[in-house]
Amino acid sequence: MGVIDVNCDMGEGFGNDEIIMPFISSANIACGYHAGDERIMKQTIELAQMNSVAVGAHPSFFDKENFGRTEMNLAPEQIYDIIILQLRLIAKIARLQHARLHHVKPHGALYNMSAKNPVIANAIANAVKDFDEELILFGLSGSYSIKEAEQLNLKTANEIFADRTYQDDGSLTPRSQTNALIEDTARSVIQVLQMITEKKVTSVNGNEISIKADTICVHGDGKKAVEFVTAIYQSLKQHNIDVKAI
Repeated sequence: MGVIDVNCDMGEGFGNDEIIMPFISSANIACGYHAGDERIMKQTIELAQMNSVAVGAHPSFFDKENFGRTEMNLAPEQIYDIIILQLRLIAKIARLQHARLHHVKPHGALYNMSAKNPVIANAIANAVKDFDEELILFGLSGSYSIKEAEQLNLKTANEIFADRTYQDDGSLTPRSQTNALIEDTARSVIQVLQMITEKKVTSVNGNEISIKADTICVHGDGKKAVEFVTAIYQSLKQHNIDVKAI
């Protein structure tokens, strides 16, 4: 039997967290910078505990207006600081709930920039390590996010996406392009199984590229998020692949 982690971005106010939670193993909880607040963080952590789901932080640029999806030109020390501030906040709330942070997954523009920029990736990895070296950093499979963290001997999880398309270099297709999102459930399931069982993904140009899969992301804000995550969960079970936190 194989094993894979399934994660979802949560605490972002889309109202489907309670439905999705039973089908995942790791929750990336918004830390108030792009969505959520302390009350929502507390509720989402409680929900994760009820479903035996690992609690993770989902830090972002301070950008609620654009849901954290606008790139910002910050110095490495500024990026370090915003990560630390958000980790302190959610860790404090987690402690009050007798929960412990398990992982960190940057959100939106911060995530995508760190995947392509080793300086940004290094700043994030250093912040995570300095805050708690036992935390696992989730990053785009094979990207600088993973490489820089590994150089610091930080635990990492190569992340793949169930609802996004890929470019030939292994990067995600930018959301600004019309073919960035996968909106067909069957296609999403096929892509997930290909990435897990074959360690490959088919790019938008039809090329097969190698990929490492430790954790699968399903975006909670997707139109078919509930349909996707339930179908993926059922398909994994049918293929004797266990859903379990890293």
